[in-house]
Amino acid sequence: MGEKQAQEDAKLNPEDLENHVNLEAGDASTLPGDQTPEDGHGAPQQTRLYKRRWLIVFLFSSYSMCNSYQWIQYGIIGNIFMRFYGVDAFTTDWLSMIYMLTYIPLIFPVTWLLDRKGLRVIALVGTALNCTGTWVKVVSVRPDLFPVTFLGQFCSSLAQVFILGMPSKIASVWFGSEEVSTACSIGVFGNQLGCAIGFLLPPILVPNVNDMDELANHIRTMFYITAGVATFLFILVVFVFQERPKLPPTQAQATARRIPPEEYSYTASILRLLRNKPFVLLIISYGLNVGCYYAIGTLLNRMIIEHYPGEEVNAGRIGLTIVIAGMVGSLICGVWLDRTKTYKQTTLVVYIMTLVGIIVYAATLNQGKLWVLFITAGSLGFFMTGYLPLGFEFAAELTYPESEGTSSGLLNCSAQVFGIIFTICQGKIIDKFDTLAGNIFLCVFLLVGSIMTGLIKSDLRRQNANRLAKEEAEKRMLEQDYGATAQISSQPKTPPSQT
Repeated sequence: MGEKQAQEDAKLNPEDLENHVNLEAGDASTLPGDQTPEDGHGAPQQTRLYKRRWLIVFLFSSYSMCNSYQWIQYGIIGNIFMRFYGVDAFTTDWLSMIYMLTYIPLIFPVTWLLDRKGLRVIALVGTALNCTGTWVKVVSVRPDLFPVTFLGQFCSSLAQVFILGMPSKIASVWFGSEEVSTACSIGVFGNQLGCAIGFLLPPILVPNVNDMDELANHIRTMFYITAGVATFLFILVVFVFQERPKLPPTQAQATARRIPPEEYSYTASILRLLRNKPFVLLIISYGLNVGCYYAIGTLLNRMIIEHYPGEEVNAGRIGLTIVIAGMVGSLICGVWLDRTKTYKQTTLVVYIMTLVGIIVYAATLNQGKLWVLFITAGSLGFFMTGYLPLGFEFAAELTYPESEGTSSGLLNCSAQVFGIIFTICQGKIIDKFDTLAGNIFLCVFLLVGSIMTGLIKSDLRRQNANRLAKEEAEKRMLEQDYGATAQISSQPKTPPSQT
């Protein structure tokens, strides 16, 4: 570190140099160094980026990965769990759909808690519930204990409520305006990576064997591995996860900090968001897109097995291909947004390409060539799951200065509602007709979502706030320079001495 930087750090205080490792969530509204509305009267505040921001977002991404893995770990080998627990396909589907159902009523109290208590409390509760769910599943490995394994999955679904909407909040609280979309993509990346592992590992760890005792041992091993990882991540969050940086990363975040907690009304915020017409259009279109993704992920095993019997492992690999391609799409879209700020244009293009992708995927599903299906499924995944961070960031722009957790929560709530509807309806259509009819059903709603996305008015409020704050800071600097020059020029000249 250079001498000049060291001097600047010393001016802050010694605690700042340690990045406030021991900062508690309860300090969120009273951090030293924060300004109130009276302090500076709206003048631009000092901002700073901390290296610790990368540790925070990667830690969040890790425990999000662990949770999302559990969403799909039953569904991708649903036929095996049906035989082990002696339940039907619809009951097994609920092991995935419980994630969607739990989210809908609980997202509102959880986002209220986020606004009141901050990120650290949300992270602790989410990882604790996730860890609890994994250990409940460990003791559920008996054919007569399906209610216990469902209870474990229910605990994990509760944890998801504390996780799913956090990427945009963490990105906004910790990252600068030129990297916020990339940071949000990294946060979503963990969720997608968990889904990818959920598609890949269960078919490998739990082969479709006939001996029930051997099958129980395979299932137990899978559950133990998950519990070990979840426990390790919970311990890391306890000792490492920090509420927020001492100094805000952007002027937009500094402005948000100056709002006193007693002046913030969660109910009023929700009502303002629901009166925001562009955001309401985004809520519906986002729900349609992500709801289709949830339906495809839940029913993928059933669709593949119908056309390719005995290919459980390849069904998992196809799901893995969908998610890995989506992870690449997410990161590319995040970097692209940071560079161009073309939120609506990018979102619309990705949405339309998702529609094209599912049409091609549906047309090749029953062609009898797995290698073709891998290609078309990957193309679909690149755009469909790549869309996830775009929705979060576009929402944050449309709704600033409202809490990112609230806007993300509403988006995800819409996605869960449509996810349940699409999963049940597509499952029934597949049972009555075939997989092609089920996928055409999804295509219709993606077409509707594309049209609605095109109707969204692009009002980038967060970008405008940062731009205005920057212009204000430059104006004040010019005024100070002009004032200092004027003061020097107005001083009386000393007359020459007489000899």
